[in-house]
Amino acid sequence: MGVYLVSVAAQDWSQPGEDGYGDVAAALNAELERRGLPPYAFPQAAREERGWFEEKVSPSMDGFLELCTTHLTDEELSTLLDWNMLVPFALDEEIVLPVGTAYSEETTVAGAPRVLALAERLARAVALPVDAIPAGENLALSLWFLEGEAERTAQARPGPWAEDLDASFYVAFYLRAAQYSLRHGCPMTYS
Repeated sequence: MGVYLVSVAAQDWSQPGEDGYGDVAAALNAELERRGLPPYAFPQAAREERGWFEEKVSPSMDGFLELCTTHLTDEELSTLLDWNMLVPFALDEEIVLPVGTAYSEETTVAGAPRVLALAERLARAVALPVDAIPAGENLALSLWFLEGEAERTAQARPGPWAEDLDASFYVAFYLRAAQYSLRHGCPMTYS
Protein backbone atom coordinates (compact mmCIF):
# COMPACT_ATOMS: atom_id res chain seq x y z
CA MET A 1 0.00 0.00 0.00
CA GLY A 2 0.95 3.62 -0.06
CA VAL A 3 0.78 6.59 -2.36
CA TYR A 4 2.12 6.35 -5.90
CA LEU A 5 2.62 8.92 -8.61
CA VAL A 6 1.44 7.34 -11.86
CA SER A 7 0.96 8.23 -15.51
CA VAL A 8 -2.61 8.33 -16.77
CA ALA A 9 -3.38 6.18 -19.80
CA ALA A 10 -5.51 7.53 -22.65
CA GLN A 11 -8.38 5.13 -21.95
CA ASP A 12 -8.45 6.16 -18.26
CA TRP A 13 -8.37 9.86 -19.18
CA SER A 14 -11.52 9.52 -21.24
CA GLN A 15 -13.45 7.24 -18.86
CA PRO A 16 -15.72 9.05 -16.36
CA GLY A 17 -16.46 7.91 -12.83
CA GLU A 18 -14.41 6.12 -10.20
CA ASP A 19 -12.53 4.01 -12.75
CA GLY A 20 -11.22 6.92 -14.80
CA TYR A 21 -10.41 10.60 -15.07
CA GLY A 22 -13.06 11.59 -17.61
CA ASP A 23 -14.68 13.97 -15.12
CA VAL A 24 -11.33 15.73 -14.59
CA ALA A 25 -10.70 15.80 -18.35
CA ALA A 26 -14.10 17.37 -19.06
CA ALA A 27 -13.74 19.96 -16.29
CA LEU A 28 -10.19 20.81 -17.40
CA ASN A 29 -11.21 21.27 -21.03
CA ALA A 30 -14.16 23.45 -19.98
CA GLU A 31 -11.81 25.64 -17.93
CA LEU A 32 -9.24 25.80 -20.72
CA GLU A 33 -12.00 26.88 -23.14
CA ARG A 34 -13.19 29.51 -20.65
CA ARG A 35 -9.64 30.89 -20.62
CA GLY A 36 -9.47 30.93 -24.41
CA LEU A 37 -7.03 28.01 -24.58
CA PRO A 38 -7.30 24.87 -26.71
CA PRO A 39 -8.57 21.68 -25.08
CA TYR A 40 -6.13 18.96 -24.07
CA ALA A 41 -6.32 15.71 -26.01
CA PHE A 42 -3.93 12.79 -25.84
CA PRO A 43 -1.53 12.82 -28.78
CA GLN A 44 -1.84 9.73 -30.98
CA ALA A 45 1.63 8.51 -29.91
CA ALA A 46 0.59 8.65 -26.25
CA ARG A 47 -2.54 6.62 -27.05
CA GLU A 48 -0.31 3.85 -28.40
CA GLU A 49 2.14 3.79 -25.47
CA ARG A 50 2.59 0.44 -23.77
CA GLY A 51 4.68 1.47 -20.75
CA TRP A 52 3.77 3.62 -17.78
CA PHE A 53 5.33 5.68 -15.03
CA GLU A 54 4.89 4.67 -11.42
CA GLU A 55 6.93 5.78 -8.40
CA LYS A 56 6.16 5.29 -4.74
CA VAL A 57 6.08 8.26 -2.38
CA SER A 58 7.91 6.81 0.61
CA PRO A 59 10.96 8.59 2.11
CA SER A 60 10.62 11.45 4.58
CA MET A 61 10.05 14.82 2.91
CA ASP A 62 11.56 16.90 5.73
CA GLY A 63 14.95 17.51 4.09
CA PHE A 64 13.31 18.09 0.72
CA LEU A 65 10.99 20.74 2.16
CA GLU A 66 13.98 22.43 3.77
CA LEU A 67 15.81 22.36 0.43
CA CYS A 68 12.76 23.85 -1.29
CA THR A 69 12.34 26.69 1.21
CA THR A 70 16.03 27.54 0.74
CA HIS A 71 15.90 27.67 -3.07
CA LEU A 72 12.26 28.42 -3.99
CA THR A 73 9.79 31.16 -3.23
CA ASP A 74 6.52 30.26 -1.50
CA GLU A 75 4.71 30.54 -4.85
CA GLU A 76 7.26 28.27 -6.55
CA LEU A 77 7.00 25.75 -3.71
CA SER A 78 3.24 25.71 -4.16
CA THR A 79 3.66 25.16 -7.91
CA LEU A 80 6.00 22.23 -7.29
CA LEU A 81 4.01 20.48 -4.58
CA ASP A 82 0.37 21.53 -4.44
CA TRP A 83 -0.99 19.72 -7.49
CA ASN A 84 -2.68 16.37 -7.79
CA MET A 85 -2.82 16.32 -11.60
CA LEU A 86 0.18 17.22 -13.75
CA VAL A 87 -0.51 17.89 -17.44
CA PRO A 88 1.98 17.84 -20.34
CA PHE A 89 1.54 21.45 -21.42
CA ALA A 90 2.27 24.91 -20.06
CA LEU A 91 -0.13 26.69 -17.74
CA ASP A 92 0.49 30.21 -16.47
CA GLU A 93 -0.93 29.19 -13.10
CA GLU A 94 -2.45 26.16 -11.46
CA ILE A 95 -6.09 25.41 -12.23
CA VAL A 96 -8.38 24.26 -9.43
CA LEU A 97 -11.25 22.09 -10.64
CA PRO A 98 -14.38 21.23 -8.61
CA VAL A 99 -13.78 17.51 -9.13
CA GLY A 100 -12.82 15.38 -6.14
CA THR A 101 -9.96 12.90 -5.99
CA ALA A 102 -9.13 10.09 -3.59
CA TYR A 103 -7.11 12.57 -1.52
CA SER A 104 -8.97 15.89 -1.80
CA GLU A 105 -12.30 17.47 -2.68
CA GLU A 106 -10.81 19.36 -5.64
CA THR A 107 -8.31 18.65 -8.39
CA THR A 108 -5.40 21.07 -8.68
CA VAL A 109 -3.81 20.93 -12.12
CA ALA A 110 -0.25 22.11 -12.80
CA GLY A 111 1.70 22.29 -16.05
CA ALA A 112 4.70 20.00 -16.39
CA PRO A 113 6.99 22.68 -17.91
CA ARG A 114 6.85 24.81 -14.73
CA VAL A 115 7.31 21.80 -12.46
CA LEU A 116 10.23 20.64 -14.59
CA ALA A 117 11.94 24.04 -14.41
CA LEU A 118 11.68 24.07 -10.61
CA ALA A 119 12.91 20.49 -10.28
CA GLU A 120 15.84 21.27 -12.58
CA ARG A 121 16.76 24.24 -10.39
CA LEU A 122 16.76 22.03 -7.30
CA ALA A 123 18.78 19.38 -9.15
CA ARG A 124 21.44 22.00 -9.96
CA ALA A 125 21.42 23.25 -6.36
CA VAL A 126 22.34 19.80 -5.01
CA ALA A 127 24.45 18.75 -8.03
CA LEU A 128 22.17 15.75 -8.61
CA PRO A 129 23.94 13.20 -10.86
CA VAL A 130 21.00 13.05 -13.26
CA ASP A 131 22.92 10.90 -15.75
CA ALA A 132 23.30 8.15 -13.11
CA ILE A 133 19.65 8.08 -12.04
CA PRO A 134 17.29 5.76 -13.94
CA ALA A 135 14.31 7.12 -15.83
CA GLY A 136 11.24 5.69 -17.46
CA GLU A 137 10.97 2.19 -16.03
CA ASN A 138 8.26 1.35 -13.55
CA LEU A 139 9.50 1.99 -9.96
CA ALA A 140 13.09 2.32 -11.22
CA LEU A 141 13.69 5.55 -9.32
CA SER A 142 12.17 4.26 -6.07
CA LEU A 143 14.19 1.06 -6.25
CA TRP A 144 17.41 2.94 -7.13
CA PHE A 145 17.11 5.04 -3.99
CA LEU A 146 15.68 2.41 -1.65
CA GLU A 147 17.77 -0.65 -2.56
CA GLY A 148 21.27 0.80 -2.21
CA GLU A 149 22.28 1.94 -5.69
CA ALA A 150 21.99 5.60 -4.66
CA GLU A 151 24.32 4.97 -1.71
CA ARG A 152 26.87 3.24 -3.94
CA THR A 153 26.68 6.11 -6.44
CA ALA A 154 27.07 8.62 -3.59
CA GLN A 155 30.35 6.95 -2.58
CA ALA A 156 31.64 7.13 -6.15
CA ARG A 157 30.19 10.59 -6.90
CA PRO A 158 29.96 12.53 -3.64
CA GLY A 159 28.39 15.95 -3.51
CA PRO A 160 25.58 17.90 -1.87
CA TRP A 161 23.02 15.47 -3.28
CA ALA A 162 24.56 12.65 -1.24
CA GLU A 163 24.16 14.49 2.07
CA ASP A 164 20.40 13.82 2.16
CA LEU A 165 19.34 10.97 -0.10
CA ASP A 166 15.68 11.35 0.89
CA ALA A 167 15.70 14.97 -0.29
CA SER A 168 17.50 13.95 -3.48
CA PHE A 169 14.90 11.26 -4.07
CA TYR A 170 12.16 13.90 -4.22
CA VAL A 171 14.22 16.16 -6.47
CA ALA A 172 14.62 13.22 -8.88
CA PHE A 173 10.97 12.21 -8.33
CA TYR A 174 9.55 15.54 -9.53
CA LEU A 175 12.19 15.87 -12.24
CA ARG A 176 11.45 12.44 -13.73
CA ALA A 177 7.67 12.86 -13.42
CA ALA A 178 7.66 16.16 -15.32
CA GLN A 179 10.07 14.78 -17.93
CA TYR A 180 7.91 11.69 -18.43
CA SER A 181 4.73 13.74 -18.73
CA LEU A 182 6.26 15.96 -21.40
CA ARG A 183 8.04 13.19 -23.28
CA HIS A 184 4.98 10.94 -23.45
CA GLY A 185 2.27 13.60 -23.61
CA CYS A 186 0.33 12.18 -20.68
CA PRO A 187 -1.01 13.51 -17.38
CA MET A 188 0.34 12.28 -14.04
CA THR A 189 -1.61 11.83 -10.81
CA TYR A 190 -1.42 10.26 -7.37
CA SER A 191 -3.12 6.94 -6.69
